[in-house]
This record gives sequence, structure tokens and C-alpha cells, in this order.
Amino acid sequence: MSINLKSIYRKIDEFTLQISLEVKQGELVSLLGPSGCGKTTTLRIIAGFEMSDRGTVSLNGRDIAHLPPEKRDVGMVFQDYALFPHMTVYENIAYGPRLRKWDKKRIDDSVKRFLKIVHLEGFEKRKTENLSGGEQQRVALARALVTEPQLLLLDEPLSALDAKLRKSLRKEIRRIQQELKITTIYVTHDQEEALAISDRIAVMEGGKCVQFDRPEILFREPSHLFSAGFIGNSNLIEVQSLNRAESEAETAIGKLQVGFISPNMIGKAFVFFRPDKCLKTNGTGSSNTFSGVIVDDEYSGTHRSLEIKVEDVIVKALLFDNSTCKMGDTIHLQIAPEDCRVISETTSE
Repeated sequence: MSINLKSIYRKIDEFTLQISLEVKQGELVSLLGPSGCGKTTTLRIIAGFEMSDRGTVSLNGRDIAHLPPEKRDVGMVFQDYALFPHMTVYENIAYGPRLRKWDKKRIDDSVKRFLKIVHLEGFEKRKTENLSGGEQQRVALARALVTEPQLLLLDEPLSALDAKLRKSLRKEIRRIQQELKITTIYVTHDQEEALAISDRIAVMEGGKCVQFDRPEILFREPSHLFSAGFIGNSNLIEVQSLNRAESEAETAIGKLQVGFISPNMIGKAFVFFRPDKCLKTNGTGSSNTFSGVIVDDEYSGTHRSLEIKVEDVIVKALLFDNSTCKMGDTIHLQIAPEDCRVISETTSE
């Protein structure tokens, strides 16, 4: 089941959501961004809990914007799970099928099937209020899936869990999604989570999708300043002057040859590169080299995270060698032109 949001517009007080998005059959797409960027509003419009002022929501080409939530064939897992505490696990999962007046055998077969899928066999008679957070999340997922919806919506489903459990359960969500081949939209503010489980990610800021692409493209080849700064650790060095013909940017840390220059830049321009692409050198006259003083040093065993003051700019570097550099040392670094991109605050259409 594919879903297409076309020219969705929603005004709420001072906030405006404007988004178009197409999710293909069987994809898991994450809506990623900070609080207040419009992720949950977008999800609620898809689910039918909120109406857009204009625009269309289509499932497999059929406009569902006029349908109430129960008619949209959409399963949703809420941030707080919204389980019924007075019901058992079995009763929670069976709630949707019973509303649809399925026969008893079909309900029993389906509940048992999804208890197995979410690894909760034997929990049928437990009250949900007596379950752990991770177990409750699994019940909520089974309840959303048991009616076999065409689309699954997940609104920050792991935000209340500790880091170790989040990592474990996101793998389970991805496993189940791939096993059932269900089209899924996943809301999160956690970039690591989005990168780990998504086929594609829609990066949102201020009610708009600023970039929509595969995780590896967003990480290595961002086309928007917000994407570059929000996803992963990054260096963004302001461009003082730009020579497109020579693919060269003048910056506070010197002239840098770059592998990509955004064609439709508006506003200030920046050279982007990841800290792990910085290479330690001996300081001889190669291109794209710069020197600075180490002002921060964190050693993690496998690498060193450095902050280096170059002129009045702080450059972040991630070194994987066993160098003995320390705070106060002068260090020489090089960045390959193909790892440098010039992007701007915004772009024209």
C-alpha cells in the first residue's frame, strides 16, 4: 500500500505545516526532526485524527481525507501506547477485531499469531499495567497490527524506554515490518533510530520537509544546512567567497577544494564535512590542509574526538589511529575535496 500526501497545508496558531510526501509500498519511512517541527501533526492528518486545511491524503490512489479514522484501514501506535490498563494482554489485542465483529475463532487465531510475532506468548492473561515498558510497547504494536491494516503509523514509540531497550526494540519493529511487508511511517526525533531502521527519511524543520532521501545519502550528501547539522556530527564552515569554476571555497580555515556545490543556494553558504573524514598529516604543503590547536580531547578506546581551534573556528575531528596528541598540541589535518560539500541555509526550487 502506497501513501501520497499532496500539498498538505495546516495552520495551527503561529505554526504552519506544508508538506508533500510519497511513501512506496512496503517502505519504512521516518519523519525526523526536533519537537514542534510538524511530525506528529503530519501523522495525525494521515490517521484522520486531525484535518488539513487543504491538500489530499491518498492510499493507493484513493483519497481518504474525508474518511473518519476507523474507516482508513490504518494501525497506529501512540507515544504512550494508549493501552487499556483494566484489560489483559489478550483483551487489548483482541479489542479491534471485536469492534469489527470478527468471529471468535478468527479473533483467537489472529491474537495468537501476533502474540508470537511480538514474542509475548504466555502473556495472554496478564494485565498490561503489570508489564514492563518494553512489553507494553509490544502489546501496542500487536494491537495495531492484528486487524492487518494497510498502513502502520508509529508516533515516537520508543521514547519512554531506556537506551538499551530502545535499540533492541527498534530491531524488532524493523523485523516485524519487513516480515509483514507493511508500509510504515515512523515518527522520531532520534537521528540514530531513524538512520538504523528507515528505508528513507524525511527531515522536517518548521513545518516543512527539507530533505527526503535514503539514510546514507542524508548522512554523507546532505543538500540542506539543517539536514547537515541535525543528522550526525558535522563541520559547517562559513564560506567567505566561492569560485564555482574552480570548485574552491575561501573560508576562515583557508581555501578548500570541494567536490560538490549546491546549484540553487540562497543565503549564507557553508562547507560541510564529517569529522571522521579528517586525516592527520605531517603538515607539508598538500591541498585542503589546515593546522590548529587541540582545545578538547575525548578518548573512547576506538577513536579520539577532538575539537581543534583553527583561527577563530572550531573544527571537529574523529581520529581512529593511536596518536598521542593531547590538549594544547598543534595538529595538522587534511580533508579530501570529495568529502567537502558547499550547501546553504536554504535553496530555491
